[in-house]
Amino acid sequence: MQDQAPMEDLARRAAAGDSEALDRLLTGIRPEVVRRCARFLPCREDAEEAAQDVLLQVARHITAFRGRSRFGTWLYTVVANCCRQKYRELKRRAAEQPAAIEPAHAVDPRTTSVIAGSRVDLLEALDRLEREHPHLVAPLVYRDICQLDYAEAAERAGIPLGTLKSRLHEARKQVRPWLAAS
Repeated sequence: MQDQAPMEDLARRAAAGDSEALDRLLTGIRPEVVRRCARFLPCREDAEEAAQDVLLQVARHITAFRGRSRFGTWLYTVVANCCRQKYRELKRRAAEQPAAIEPAHAVDPRTTSVIAGSRVDLLEALDRLEREHPHLVAPLVYRDICQLDYAEAAERAGIPLGTLKSRLHEARKQVRPWLAAS
């Protein structure tokens, strides 16, 4: 989202019920949404599916955007949540239908997504962190994955800046050995 001011204006108008503004907003944010989803999901098809989920969530829930924070902050939260949900869905599908892949067969990207992909370590670490220390997930996602600045991350997480920094430090400390073991 190169030019923030028009997107902020479109988001406010869309939240107020302007359907033309919503259409323009969705068209404008799509490339950025796909890029953000690709940070979570290395398989292009999965990132695109998650991006479609994000756009659908934005269209359905734009009225929840109140303008208290920047639209980009609100959007990145939707992106993070949709990508994590897509990962859980892929993981569940892989567990329900384990497929033996013979070396002679060509690898199908639909069956080798993040479950066997290069970022499974990060997603697994987030999943484990959510189980063991759920209060540490939002600071890590907002700051390190969505790359929000500290103040925006604290605002989005609904916690004071000092608390965010403390939780982020703890989250990184927890996740670091899990990523190193991968």
